[in-house]
Amino acid sequence: MAEKSQSPYPLVPVNGHSRSDEESVSAHSKELKKKKRMKCLLYIVLFAVFQTGIILLFALTVMRIRNPKFRVRSGSFDTFDVGTEASPTFNLRMNTQFTVKNTNFGHFKYELGTVTFAYRGTPVGQATIQKARARARSTKKVDVLLNLSSRSLSNTNELGSDISMGVLPLTSYSKLDGKIHLMKVIKRKKSAQMNCTMDIETASRTLGNIICK
Repeated sequence: MAEKSQSPYPLVPVNGHSRSDEESVSAHSKELKKKKRMKCLLYIVLFAVFQTGIILLFALTVMRIRNPKFRVRSGSFDTFDVGTEASPTFNLRMNTQFTVKNTNFGHFKYELGTVTFAYRGTPVGQATIQKARARARSTKKVDVLLNLSSRSLSNTNELGSDISMGVLPLTSYSKLDGKIHLMKVIKRKKSAQMNCTMDIETASRTLGNIICK
């Protein structure tokens, strides 16, 4: 029998291309998984940065608690008795409007307080402020009727001069103690202080030039 002839070239395995394709698919799959992991990590980092920004914004705005402001807003007179330069006196009954400005995100609950009015350093009248509440980010108006009298003045020389000039300078000062109530959980002690100057114009019988610090 004749022997079978053998090819001078070795046969290439049939599965050569299949193995190469499998390696390519595996590498591509690993690359996709790596990209997905990187994308997930990026999302987590972005979310953490966003959350940190929200917390900082909340801390710098909502959680930042300031002292409310207490001011004299206006005044009008029911009684207006002012003497002369030779006989300097005054006896006034003034309808005064005060304001409590609360810029916080929680309401300001304040206790009973007193406003003192003074003429050149000497107290000439007081107003009682009843305890109440100023709502969050609002201005509360408080109307009080009070008497101003020169009876407590020991020296009336300056008063005679002021009456002749037609202007009675006054100052007012006070302090309202209370608490800021934030989200019904946080309570922080705060106070609203007043330090105002103003003029009573005798000719027009008005209160003007009100300046508060």
